[in-house]
Amino acid sequence: MTPTTAIGLMSGTSMDGVDVALIDTDGEGAISFRGNGFFHYEDEDRALLREAIADAVRLSDRAARPGALAAAEIMVTARHGAAVQAFIDRHGLGREKIDVVGFHGQTVLHRPERHLTIQIGDGSALAQTLGVDVVYDFRAADMAAGGQGAPLVPVYHAALAAGAGFREPVVVVNIGGVANITFIAPGADPIACDAGPGNALIDDLMLARTGAALDRDGAAAAAGTADESVVAGLMSYPFFALAAPKSLDRNAFSAAATAQLSTEDAAATLTAFTAAGLARAIAHMPSEPAVAIICGGGARNPTLMCELSRRLPCRVKDAAAFGWSVDAMEAQAFAYLAVRRLKNLPITFPMTTGVVAPLTGGVIARRPEADGATEMM
Repeated sequence: MTPTTAIGLMSGTSMDGVDVALIDTDGEGAISFRGNGFFHYEDEDRALLREAIADAVRLSDRAARPGALAAAEIMVTARHGAAVQAFIDRHGLGREKIDVVGFHGQTVLHRPERHLTIQIGDGSALAQTLGVDVVYDFRAADMAAGGQGAPLVPVYHAALAAGAGFREPVVVVNIGGVANITFIAPGADPIACDAGPGNALIDDLMLARTGAALDRDGAAAAAGTADESVVAGLMSYPFFALAAPKSLDRNAFSAAATAQLSTEDAAATLTAFTAAGLARAIAHMPSEPAVAIICGGGARNPTLMCELSRRLPCRVKDAAAFGWSVDAMEAQAFAYLAVRRLKNLPITFPMTTGVVAPLTGGVIARRPEADGATEMM
């Protein structure tokens, strides 16, 4: 079977920029990595996204774009289009070589308890700009069918794990703005959930205290001491007692409990909180994994990696140790999910999002040569 060539795009809740990844895949077990790149948001882009997230808090209509949301959607679409163009230029690709683009968009609200998820980004406009079929709005169908709408990447994690031939249970941990896990045991369906905050609280702390967008290399946290009483208080939030599947909004937690701590101690405390949340999520799994495979921005934070090694019940390795991408995992996943959508293969499952039965998802925006048609799912 001829593989499909797909570009995946991911702009996560850390709001740092656009990840782009190119893969060839059949949407099942065959996956070939062909390159990836990252394109930063400018400071004004991130400021606009923060305004849009604030304006999204009171939304009940996922199609509404009040306040900064309309401008943010135009910006997100334009930045993703520019990122794809820069990527294909850098790699000497022609657009005619790309079969489909998987476009996650930017999450501005995710409230599973309200059956509401909003990702801004105009898939139809992006298809028109690129002249390539685009799959977007991946989460809505799952949520409409009673699922959590997240996490979506587990089916990709499971395909990678199957290809690696693990003989013991493993857990794939993605640490973006929110942290999530996929538990994979040989011969069993994957189990997945959001685990708690990833980088979001740490990023917000550093922005508020220092003006920096993140705790680069975990330096502030490394210079501080975690307040374990604060960590314990944060871990009392009812979310952590829930078994999988479950999901979170980026702003479900607050760093207010660290307000009286120094910047360094607050960063150390929030870093410990992220690790503690992941440890609790893994404790809900059927058995202890042999290894936790870390990807996402959190894998680049050595202080967080040390906390994970201290708190998790297994070995901790970054994804690169297995030949996988630390940085582009989610972008690759949305390329993979786009191909699965074209083939009407499911992307969410009862033990990953809580949906009743395996379900495909995503809207297909056809390139202009295909009469600009849009297929709903």
